[in-house]
Amino acid sequence: MQTLATTRTTPAFNARPAAVVGSREVARNSTGQRIAEALQLIATALEPKRRIVHAGDVIYRAGDRFEHLHILNSGFFKLVSLSSDGREQVVGLRFRGDWLGFSAISHGVYGCDAIALDTAEVWTVRYDALLQACITHPALMAIVHEAMSNEILRDRDSLMTICTLPADARVAAFLHYWAESLSARGLRADQFSLRLTRAEIGNYLGLTLETVSRVLSRLARAELIAFNEKSRRDICIPDFPALAAYVERRDAPAGLH
Repeated sequence: MQTLATTRTTPAFNARPAAVVGSREVARNSTGQRIAEALQLIATALEPKRRIVHAGDVIYRAGDRFEHLHILNSGFFKLVSLSSDGREQVVGLRFRGDWLGFSAISHGVYGCDAIALDTAEVWTVRYDALLQACITHPALMAIVHEAMSNEILRDRDSLMTICTLPADARVAAFLHYWAESLSARGLRADQFSLRLTRAEIGNYLGLTLETVSRVLSRLARAELIAFNEKSRRDICIPDFPALAAYVERRDAPAGLH
């Protein structure tokens, strides 16, 4: 891998879509507009350094000195930490409008690797410049606070999902989360390509590769999802409310029957 020298934007990991399609459309448009407005203010107030990165590129590594925050204008990222025995653990996912590096503020060093999952545009700002800009742009301070709050809520909900849901519901919740994150950004959510491998999904959800594969097959047999014939990374969700309803049944058995 090559190392390179918001507002509340992402739905909670176990968030549900609105019961009525119209309500979900309004929420999507509102979130997308807030992301666009936040990025516009960041561009105006901070004139961030912009760069294009590609799948596998690393914008910072665990242990690097913290001086900058990064905002995604497009693309997808994963955050990866090393366990005490040297194993990699996917600890977070980031989408357009999300910030990278908040957790490094308290200790002065980054605590994980930030790795691009596909081609993305990253905006980089110096932290000290951000603090100065917030003095003259109160709206910018509100954006930063909201982004921090969103990250806390997202991490909490992700932990709740992993700790409380059985395997099948956990994977369904992940697919729901990914689709809702795309929808909130004005992207197609009923058909999409997973940027993570099944092994990475399992790593993120606390499941084995084999379990993830079996669960995806069961979800497909239940017609909650469908695979593209050419690539099993390409997922179709034919009935979004049905998938959401399954996620809501937190006391569902581990298997689909």
